[in-house]
Amino acid sequence: MARKDELGRRGEDLAVVFLERSGYEILARNWRSRTGEIDIVARKETVTAIVEVKTRTSVVSGHPFEAITFRKLSRLRALAAEWSAADGGGASLLRIDVIGVVAPVDAPAVVEHLTGVM
Repeated sequence: MARKDELGRRGEDLAVVFLERSGYEILARNWRSRTGEIDIVARKETVTAIVEVKTRTSVVSGHPFEAITFRKLSRLRALAAEWSAADGGGASLLRIDVIGVVAPVDAPAVVEHLTGVM
C-alpha cells in the first residue's frame, strides 16, 4: 500500500474512533457509487452525516480543511443524494461534515470536526 493510502486509512480510522466517542453510530465506510466514494456515513440521533476525511502529516502545505473545494462539495452533495436514495430515505436529516486529521509521524494526531459544511 502506498504511503499516501496508509496515511489516508490511518486518518479514517482516527475519524471513526473520534465519531464513536462523540456518540455517532458508523453506518458505512468507503461507500462507493458511480459518482465517487463517501469516506464515512455516521448517524447521531436523527442526523445522518456524510463525512469526508482529509489527513495530512503537517499543516506546512495547508490545513486539511483547505482541500475541501467547491468542486469537492458538489461531488459530496451528489453522493449524499445517492446514498440517501440507496438507504431508502431513512435519514430524517442529512448533512455533510468534514473531519481534518493532522497526524505527524512522531506526535499524537489532532482531529477536528466541522459539521454541516453544505
